[in-house]
Amino acid sequence: MNITKEQIDDLNAIVKVAIDKSDYQDKVDKILKDYRKQANIPGFRKGQVPLGLIKKQYGRAVLVDEVNKLLQDNLNKYLTEEKLDVLGNPLPKQQDNFDWDTEELAFEFELGLAPEFEVPLKTKKAITQYKIVADKKMVDEQVERILKQYGKLVNKEIVGKKDEVTGTFVNEAEEIEHRTTLELDKIKSKKALDALVGSKVGDTVKLNTKGLFKEDYLLSSALDITQEKAKGLKIDVDFTISEINEREPAEMNQDLFDKLFGKDTVKSEKELKERIKKDSEKQFEQQSDQKLLNDVTEYFIENTKFDLPTGFLTKWIQMTGEEPLTEEKAKEEFEKSEKGLRYQLIEGKIIKDNDLQVQFDELKEFAKGFIKSQMAQFGQMNPQEEELENIAARVLGNQDEVKRLSEQLMSQKLLNLYKEKANLKTKEVTYENFVKEVYG
Repeated sequence: MNITKEQIDDLNAIVKVAIDKSDYQDKVDKILKDYRKQANIPGFRKGQVPLGLIKKQYGRAVLVDEVNKLLQDNLNKYLTEEKLDVLGNPLPKQQDNFDWDTEELAFEFELGLAPEFEVPLKTKKAITQYKIVADKKMVDEQVERILKQYGKLVNKEIVGKKDEVTGTFVNEAEEIEHRTTLELDKIKSKKALDALVGSKVGDTVKLNTKGLFKEDYLLSSALDITQEKAKGLKIDVDFTISEINEREPAEMNQDLFDKLFGKDTVKSEKELKERIKKDSEKQFEQQSDQKLLNDVTEYFIENTKFDLPTGFLTKWIQMTGEEPLTEEKAKEEFEKSEKGLRYQLIEGKIIKDNDLQVQFDELKEFAKGFIKSQMAQFGQMNPQEEELENIAARVLGNQDEVKRLSEQLMSQKLLNLYKEKANLKTKEVTYENFVKEVYG
């Protein structure tokens, strides 16, 4: 067997494979002899079918199969040994009236080659790294929510401006009948507030759904309808009051602190606010990190210039899908996937140049950290090491989970690299301003 490469240009090449009859004939003959031993053909005893008949019936199929195996194995070996960085897979060139009976079989494959390029991590343009801070307003609001959450309900006879009112919404035409509890401090409509305040148990108040709540998403849960139906809904609904409660805030004392953070972890209102600020900002880090990763990714895609073997890749998409595509459709598919392909190449280059690797031990520790954070959400703050080891072993026994966690860990390694090497400018913002600036 002889394999040679003809370089067309920097991004395209042809690999030629010449297979001599001696490369496959022994294997073909052995398979056909085995077929003969097992063949059941009318008129012949088992194992006594003439080999010529076996060759006539099965010879071509066996030959093609063995040659394809040789092609696949040796072509892959050649690409690896020659260190050819190919995109997609080699595409066999169409050969009309191919003669399988010659002493030497010749095949040609088109290759699309990955481009050569550099990715300077020290970006020319400074990229914003957001540091989200919990300001006094946010901390005070969180303290107020905690006191309210851990407080107690006091039954009332008349609705006040900050009460919680339980009742049933009804609109027969829209088939709405749903019992819910309204927190009046979440009501936006002044007309609705005026109608509710001063009402008593048993009263029915007519409310209009348009602009009823400060947050639009609250309407769908209040009426038990879909978000789609709630969007822009403008109807009158009857709200019949069945219960009125005032939520009396909890006392700011050690008993509350212990319920929130464990015994004697926090011992004063000042320490409570410091802990809330610290915990909030820790949660914000994930959002600011994701924003930074997205922005660096976009920067590299926009500013790392290289050509792709567009013609080859379009042809590859056209020929290798579940169903063959027209050339026009293949071009559309390539255009859709080009940005993702470019970043795959850029990311691969960064990983290779900076020798970023995911070792099993660090993957296991990463998995344990992920498991620990999941358990904390359900109140298990201090799981035993043995328990974490056992759960991690089960998780890492699932190849899909290994792939998912490996990708997350590599993203973390890339993020750390960008924080160290990229040209970043830190911008300190409140969470409210971060949302406005990033999401509009």
